[in-house]
Amino acid sequence: MKFVSTGGQSPAADLRAALTAGLAPDGGLYLPERIDPIDTSLLAELNGQSFSAVSRAVAGHLLGSLIPAADLDRIVDTALNFEVPLVAQGDDVHLLELFHGPTLAFKDVGARFMAQLLGYLGTEGGDPLTILAATSGDTGSAVAQAFLGVPGLGTVILFPKGKVTDLQERQFTTLGGNVRVLEVDGTFDDCQRLVKSAFSDPLLSDAIRLSSANSINIGRLLPQIFYYVHAAAQLPRGPAPIFSVPSGNFGNLTAGLMAKKLGVATRGFVAATNVNDVVPEYLLSGVLSPRPSIPTISNAMDVGDPSNFARILALYEGGLDRLRKDLVGSVHNDDETRDCIAQVYERTGYVLDPHSAVGYLGVEAGRRAFGEGPCVALCTAHPVKFREAVEPVVGSEVPVPERLAACLQAERHVTSIPTEMSALRDFLLAV
Repeated sequence: MKFVSTGGQSPAADLRAALTAGLAPDGGLYLPERIDPIDTSLLAELNGQSFSAVSRAVAGHLLGSLIPAADLDRIVDTALNFEVPLVAQGDDVHLLELFHGPTLAFKDVGARFMAQLLGYLGTEGGDPLTILAATSGDTGSAVAQAFLGVPGLGTVILFPKGKVTDLQERQFTTLGGNVRVLEVDGTFDDCQRLVKSAFSDPLLSDAIRLSSANSINIGRLLPQIFYYVHAAAQLPRGPAPIFSVPSGNFGNLTAGLMAKKLGVATRGFVAATNVNDVVPEYLLSGVLSPRPSIPTISNAMDVGDPSNFARILALYEGGLDRLRKDLVGSVHNDDETRDCIAQVYERTGYVLDPHSAVGYLGVEAGRRAFGEGPCVALCTAHPVKFREAVEPVVGSEVPVPERLAACLQAERHVTSIPTEMSALRDFLLAV
């Protein structure tokens, strides 16, 4: 398998090159050159199997020609050693809990798989590689934990000052070691712009080797396909599900649409967003209008210029009508999000985090667009990570899991920088 750029101006790359480059030379994002459907008999065999078993099968289909089966199985088993349960909520609604990894967020899946994959492939010529990642919340902790202590790899995390929760921040600012953290005096879009600019900066490219662990990296994206296959395999036989996906930078939804191309049966997808609604607006108007992000309580989705939408457009070859057949938008403000958390808790005792609540709210738009039947809402983070928003709504404390409690007392290691590229360049050249 080769990987091609959404920019269309770069030659196809092999897996190692696509992983270590992050962005293609033309500034585009890598996608598989082709997506061959999985044999329907294999999909049927996955019914009821564990997440790791499903992941091994899908990874083998996607990457089996590039990595020996035994090695690929070890990568999967090391990275994805936790379950992804599908929890029924009645009325044909199911919650796919993606927060059972080490940092209690869905991004553990992609970050841990990518770290193990890079560790296996190694770095060309033994040269050190710096992993650069912007975070609007959970990416930072997932990437930092996944790459902590991996030989030959350094990690630099950028986050917007004052725009992530205290617990989120402490999960990646207290690690030290090969993890360095930059607090940017701006928005997530500023952080993402700096990361993108770093890859095209000639002064940096001549001095250090950079890669990205954001969802712009194909190594983060591919394993997210696994849990769509897993979710479909856990459902009872019957109508295909709708997937309602809380969306910010749109890597999660991109993986779902790729899963559909692999053969996962679905009635359709919902791009459920907060008021940062660039993509739902595009689906209605046909005009893509990136804009500065607006702060919300679902802060990991506060993205005004979602990078991964370029991949979605490439998957559909720019065909808006074809995309509309598979995807609808659903936009929800903070008041609706709080009401959803309160109502679900009152009705069932289940506590949603704000992002998962947006996904839950998107179910109704999916039903209107694609008809009745099973609906899967992706739950992307444990509610404790957003307890400042959740606890006042449910009227009680969300217990802090033991594995997270220690970081609340640990010392922060942070460097503050402005939003200028020169500041990031100076930092990277000095470390």
